[in-house]
Amino acid sequence: MANEVVLLGFWPSPFVARVKIALAEKGVQYEYKEEDLENKSSLLLQMNPIHKKVPVLIHNGKPLSESLIVVQYIDEVWKDGPPLLPSDPYLRSQAMFWADFVDKKIYPVGWKLWTTKAEEQDAAKKEFLENTGLLEEELKDKPFFGGENLGFVDVALVPIYSWLPVYEKFANFSLVVERPKFIEWAKRCMEKESVSKSLPDQQKLNDFKL
Repeated sequence: MANEVVLLGFWPSPFVARVKIALAEKGVQYEYKEEDLENKSSLLLQMNPIHKKVPVLIHNGKPLSESLIVVQYIDEVWKDGPPLLPSDPYLRSQAMFWADFVDKKIYPVGWKLWTTKAEEQDAAKKEFLENTGLLEEELKDKPFFGGENLGFVDVALVPIYSWLPVYEKFANFSLVVERPKFIEWAKRCMEKESVSKSLPDQQKLNDFKL
């Protein structure tokens, strides 16, 4: 009970995957509880009464929600594993900027690729490619956004990798062709066990229906 960690999640969620990656990077043992979002548990409603959504990390009975906040908390509480955020204030602010960019400009546009009508997909595809292009420019020649090691931005962004075949199928494009550097980065991330074991299976996502 001295260090009890529970994660409430939903298997397709990239935001839940972020928390799983961070916990794996830090070597934190935890109990995972899958949620049925059509029939939310009393525990989820109790632990996240404002948004009523996953992920929720419960650490010694205290709940935390919103995935980037949770990942930052994990980084600050469990010091034994590799740091996810830089200690330098400027570099730290830049990492948080790009993680915020991912939340505002990558995941919402990717969602549009999957859910919008055909006539709206061209605009979404153009925006998605522009935004991933900006990320490629930020990555430059570094192995990871965090430099030589997986960092905060990598953890924020890499769960989208599982969803790319879904986006490509519905919007009829190929990121391998359009953004090869982005795909190379994602594959480097997938070589890490903390990432590969935390992301949902691509084929299972391809068959997933809302």
